[in-house]
Amino acid sequence: MEWPITIQAAVAVQEQLRVQVIIADDFGAPRTVAGVDAGFENDGATARAAVVVLSFPELQPLEYALARAPVRFPYVPGFLSFREAPVILDALAMLSQPPDLVICDGHGIAHPRRFGIASHLGVLTGLPTIGCAKSLLTGRHGPIPEGRGERIPLTQRNEQIGWVLRTRPGVKPVYVSPGHRVGMDAAAELVMACVTRYRLPETTRYAHNLASNGVIPPV
Repeated sequence: MEWPITIQAAVAVQEQLRVQVIIADDFGAPRTVAGVDAGFENDGATARAAVVVLSFPELQPLEYALARAPVRFPYVPGFLSFREAPVILDALAMLSQPPDLVICDGHGIAHPRRFGIASHLGVLTGLPTIGCAKSLLTGRHGPIPEGRGERIPLTQRNEQIGWVLRTRPGVKPVYVSPGHRVGMDAAAELVMACVTRYRLPETTRYAHNLASNGVIPPV
């Protein structure tokens, strides 16, 4: 496919594709879950995408793939998918078989146009996807309880667009939202099922360590 290289064209793509997003549980019992992330090399000129597939619910690494491609879109909040998704799709295509579920280091519908990178990847691949981001892009929320697994709604204009999820007591929350083919409650529950003793789910940790630090998972 042709990827846009201007903000105006990217907005048009988001508006066109967001109507295909399904926010409902449209998947069976997952046996594998993948994390995807992208890092950069050559002073930011090359994107390096990693996908790591784990067993679920055991969270043992099974397979990984690493792909590289030139960066063709600038870093602009709200348009992460146009910078990272092309090379992430390359990495997903290298797997021996698709995962049952994908957790993205980014947002799903918790996005100004309800079409973050998790939704974009979900629509393009047809896979169930969830966004699990480290920082807030849009929306509002109240105080977050301190207990592990506590969550409160993330809302915008009286619409729930995700969850603010406390994965560990005393650490910053993560921002979870459905990407595609996953409902609101299941998004938070599945992310929490992938959390062990760290703030981030194991899917994101493995993918980030491979994409940014070159750490090969023990498959």
